[in-house]
Amino acid sequence: MKKISLYTIGLILLASTGCKKYIDVNHDPNDPTDVQEAAILAPVEVVLSTEIYGGNSAFIVQNFMQTAAINQPPPQIGTYLEINSDLDGDWSAYYASALINLKIMNSKAEADGKTNYAAVAKILTALTLGNATDLWGDIPYSQAFKGTSNLTPVFDKQEVIYKDIQSLLDSAIVNINAASTIVPGSDDYFYSGDMTKWKKLAYTLKARYYMHLTKAPGYTAATQAQLALTALANGLASNDDDLQFAYPGAAGQENPWFDNFNPVSTAILASHFVDTLVSRTDPRLSKMVAPASSTGLYTGFQIGGNTGDLLSYSLPTAYYMGIGATNYIVSYSESLFLQAEATSIVSGYAAAQPIYQNAIRAHMSKLSVADADITTYLGKRGALTAANAVQRIIEEKYVANFLNLEIFNDWRRTGYPTLVKVPNALSDIPRRLLYPEVEIISNPQPQETAKLTDRVWWDAQ
Repeated sequence: MKKISLYTIGLILLASTGCKKYIDVNHDPNDPTDVQEAAILAPVEVVLSTEIYGGNSAFIVQNFMQTAAINQPPPQIGTYLEINSDLDGDWSAYYASALINLKIMNSKAEADGKTNYAAVAKILTALTLGNATDLWGDIPYSQAFKGTSNLTPVFDKQEVIYKDIQSLLDSAIVNINAASTIVPGSDDYFYSGDMTKWKKLAYTLKARYYMHLTKAPGYTAATQAQLALTALANGLASNDDDLQFAYPGAAGQENPWFDNFNPVSTAILASHFVDTLVSRTDPRLSKMVAPASSTGLYTGFQIGGNTGDLLSYSLPTAYYMGIGATNYIVSYSESLFLQAEATSIVSGYAAAQPIYQNAIRAHMSKLSVADADITTYLGKRGALTAANAVQRIIEEKYVANFLNLEIFNDWRRTGYPTLVKVPNALSDIPRRLLYPEVEIISNPQPQETAKLTDRVWWDAQ
């Protein structure tokens, strides 16, 4: 995965803060031991968008969830061929690029009294930890980041990680409420230092991770749903609150999905996703899916089937994979879908109906779908019932969260959208990623024997 020049700029900032007005032969000015929080924040945000929400593991998930595919014969990732070393780079992105630097940023910010920077560090740590534990299950955290004093940290149980996530978010909210006058600025590519939006994000993430535990051992759907609703009362309030990364689009500054779907990778859209939009006469079809360049038809690739002419398959539109497109990480529409699902659990399907429709409307409005077309589509999808409420909510959330990691979590915990394993599959549909070979070699732990089809702790029936 190509690292855009914004990342390079961030690293230059890291280096430049260590320079002195004189030469110290015992100190390398390009290897500083202390940097300002702003020099850490910018490159970490680039890593989170480019390598975590647009990197290798994010693309693998899209294959598992049959939104994306590669025009290659089986066996391949779409038919669930994965080896441990495939995930080495992803583990490094999570730990060596994101989490360790966020820990440094938080520690420094707390020592400096920069509570808003501490809040941002904690929120991004919670988000990164949440993604990592959802992909791998038990992961190192409490004993991690101690350098040579502990090179083999134990893996914390996923339930403990989830409690850490909520604690981090709670602490971040307290930090923001302290109302420090020192706020991030241009170093914050996400919100430009708007701490009101950061606080809304923290509450929305609390709701996301509460809802992940609706079927977890020892937890109840009703309790988790009520906790989520309480958090969402302070969550994202409009599309303007989305956590997103807008890419400049110049050489070296490409949206990661532009790179993922480049012709050399043979990446295209999968038939399941394309056919879903076609069958529903979804007005988002032309907004999300580009017709195949050689036929003008909306055609996805049947994963596990015969390969064909690359130009005969559809790609995402420029809205999602344009060189200067925006990468959507946490959205207002996701917040509404969480609210709809939680409401259906607590108060029933009728109460969830308007929220569910508003969630669809929020996504369609972002795509500039005409109001009349939105109304027509909502009518065709019909009303929620006791039998279909969760299914319809998650099916629509799957479309709105296109290319997002959350679709994997939703499928595992609800069974929707309905997927069947592809032709020539090597196993059932995977329910996790393999632990990376680099970690297996350097830090052997019993959890690392997990198979793709093994469930993480919260993924219970």
